[in-house]
Amino acid sequence: MSDTNPILYCANHPHVETGLRCNQCNKPICANCAKKTPTGYRCDECIKGQQKIFDTAQWQDYIFAAVIGFSLSLLGGWLVTFLSRLTFLIAGILVVLLTPTFGIAIAELIRRVINRRRSRTLFQITAFSVAIGSIPFLLITIISIFYGSIGFGNLFRVAWQVIYAFTITSTVYYRLRGIKI
Repeated sequence: MSDTNPILYCANHPHVETGLRCNQCNKPICANCAKKTPTGYRCDECIKGQQKIFDTAQWQDYIFAAVIGFSLSLLGGWLVTFLSRLTFLIAGILVVLLTPTFGIAIAELIRRVINRRRSRTLFQITAFSVAIGSIPFLLITIISIFYGSIGFGNLFRVAWQVIYAFTITSTVYYRLRGIKI
């Protein structure tokens, strides 16, 4: 009795036998090359081709997202500096509670301005501009410590700025990427 099924070898690794095929292009792929999707296993080329369909950003979207992200993040940094003059406990609570909400508001504003177009690079540039926008008031706070006294309250002011910078950047990035926080 002869085997009617020929031995298949992975298209990317010719020395590896396989029984898997990409469910879109039918190319033989090994377990290392196979990417599980909700509809079955696919090869890298088919997945990348599908992802390109979802990159819809236009050149002006990058500029709008960067300017809005930087400006609003800078405004938020100023607000954190203003709030940090309150008692450290009240300032901390306000920063921890308001920063994610402000980040969501920034992301949604950017999403509306760019008409909900998408691109991984767009999200990364936006997150980078938000991070850069959160840095000036952090630096001002650190410099003021060196010219003033290094007290308990000043260290908390720096901590609130660091928490703000991290939280605002991650919230905007993940919200734009589609992960709801």
